[in-house]
Amino acid sequence: MNNTKPLADKIRPNNLDEFVGHEELIGKNSFLKNAIESENIPSMIFWGPPGSGKTTLANIIANQTKADFNQLSAVTSGIKDLKKVIEHAKQNMRLRIPTILFLDEIHRWNKAQQDALLPHVENGTITLIGATTENPSFEINSALISRSRVFVLHHLNTNNIISILKNALKDKVKGLGNKNIKLEEDVISLIAYFSNGDARTALNTLEICANQNKEITKELVKQAVQKQHLIYDKNGDEHYNIISALHKSLRGGNAHAGLYWLARMLEGGEDPIYIARRLLRFAAEDVGVIDNFATILANSVFDACKKIGMPECNAHLSQLVIYLANAKKSVTAYMGYKKAKIDVEKYGNLEIPIHLRNAPTKLMKDLNYGKDYKYTPMEDSSNQEYFPEKLKERKYF
Repeated sequence: MNNTKPLADKIRPNNLDEFVGHEELIGKNSFLKNAIESENIPSMIFWGPPGSGKTTLANIIANQTKADFNQLSAVTSGIKDLKKVIEHAKQNMRLRIPTILFLDEIHRWNKAQQDALLPHVENGTITLIGATTENPSFEINSALISRSRVFVLHHLNTNNIISILKNALKDKVKGLGNKNIKLEEDVISLIAYFSNGDARTALNTLEICANQNKEITKELVKQAVQKQHLIYDKNGDEHYNIISALHKSLRGGNAHAGLYWLARMLEGGEDPIYIARRLLRFAAEDVGVIDNFATILANSVFDACKKIGMPECNAHLSQLVIYLANAKKSVTAYMGYKKAKIDVEKYGNLEIPIHLRNAPTKLMKDLNYGKDYKYTPMEDSSNQEYFPEKLKERKYF
């Protein structure tokens, strides 16, 4: 056994019986469990956050099937490495041995690299197992997705993490069972709490503490962790999920939830300008004409964020979030524009009525541009038409 390997790698489960969590995926009579046990593995993509068990599931498949299992990391590999796997897989085909390629962080491969996989997945030369923390819809070629089963793994719950930690403490072969580590139940719970559903983070914290002292206390755990890690990727799926949660909380009038999602974003390192820009849009789209001051306030907060930045501008953003959540809502402007846009796309460049045209030159005046236009401040223009002929008396709101 390699003693330099991290604890998280040492105690990785070898079979489904040892696997913790994700009962909905690998529970009794589930598709994935049956596929693994029958060794009838389709191409698949595991999508989930770090430490949720994607690599572990791939390793279990490697251990429980007779397939030739090949592993690549998309961070350090490319088409040259893929070609070697394919050549080996073709040899395996002649011997009737199936080949599985596990591609970790598949979203790191560009379109051309992913395209190079496609024909070999299609013709059965390899069975692909991809692992990604990013939304496959955005990061993986649609043709590759259509030929694979996508399995979604969520954050492990606290009980799952506690169970994994206890197993590591008891295991005398691969874990810490021979180190006589002493710690109370509430300390295990604290490590689980700080892990944010990430088993690898929890095990790394446990290992760091165990290397420091045989008696692990809350204070030691807090020193090891320093600050609770907030899972927030400014360029990834979580980014869009949280801004969506903020938007919908404000639309629903819940200022408390709005403040929570705002804090999640800011404390996770989000650019306050991005949030301010989204809130400025919200002020017009969701509050709109029923409270025009909302747009004025949102624009002022946008300017404040640009001028003073974080952490000072968190108060301005909080003020705006509370105001927008409590404001009455109207989508008149938003929906009105959408209806007008439909007419623009449907009818194209309809002719502008002569009386509405600008006439800055004599030629234009001779062509009757602006003729019979009724100047509203000076005369009754109630019967004047402002639409092209085809859209006469159109109403958008």
